Amino acid sequence: MKNGGGNRVAVIGTGFVGASYAFALLNQGIADEIVLIDANENKAAGDAMDFNHGKVFAPKPTDIWHGDYRDCRDADLVVICAGANQKPGETRLDLVDKNIAIFRSIVESVMASGFQGLFLVATNPVDILTYATWKFSGLPPERVIGSGTILDTARFRFLLGEYFAIAPTNVHAYIIGEHGDTELPVWSQADIGGVPIRKWIESKGEQAREDLERIFANVRDAAYQIIEKKGATYYGIAMGLARVTRAILHNENAILTVSAYLDGLYGERDVYIGVPAVINRNGIREVIEIELDDHEQTWFHHSAATLKEVLARFFFR
Repeated sequence: MKNGGGNRVAVIGTGFVGASYAFALLNQGIADEIVLIDANENKAAGDAMDFNHGKVFAPKPTDIWHGDYRDCRDADLVVICAGANQKPGETRLDLVDKNIAIFRSIVESVMASGFQGLFLVATNPVDILTYATWKFSGLPPERVIGSGTILDTARFRFLLGEYFAIAPTNVHAYIIGEHGDTELPVWSQADIGGVPIRKWIESKGEQAREDLERIFANVRDAAYQIIEKKGATYYGIAMGLARVTRAILHNENAILTVSAYLDGLYGERDVYIGVPAVINRNGIREVIEIELDDHEQTWFHHSAATLKEVLARFFFR
């Protein structure tokens, strides 16, 4: 149970993603308290024991224990990693029927504890389940955040950096839209060292354009490739969740591509979707509306329409 005080993160679901995320929090010293909650109580208890045995190597003291929904009452952040996983051949949207019912139970249990913090959603389809969390919780939309395209953007920057032989931290490029098959690269605003990527490839001709199209395809399909090779993706998204958590708990005002609620920006309303947003202690301070070219705008509307079509089965009646 709680011993000290400070920032408490409740992790719901201690499968591959949840456990990897808690491990990242511990190793980076991001939270003061981590409570692990899982329907399989023995799994959560075993993880807590395992983490505690390694605390001597952590950068700062962190209280870690397995608990239940009552521990969410004093949590600053509840991170939902529970739910059915994507299987080989499944799209993220195929998971929605399995996970909506699970999420209703989870969110209602969290709110019954008296929780007054922020939600961060990792489970797929993340845009749909972030919307569901907002609806089930009754919280203001800025206090419910999805992991969105934060990992897609990281993959994009890594692959572009590899292609141009530039450190990925110096590649500035976004993937936006659905975290899934309709996501899109914002080539019109991508740059390296302030030089637009489109200018970088001008001298390279058609082959470079084909290379960039292949890079995006590898970003979009990365999860399928990893799932085929090892059954699930978890380390990359765990590190992305840790990055969002640090932005929240440390009040960073960092710009990250999360699943955020749109109410007019980008020409869309009543949908959670991956876009750059300013993240701080209060959640989503504001959504950044980057300028899209005509092709990107059309693509983005298609992505939002795909999500709304799924949402309509559950919420738009």
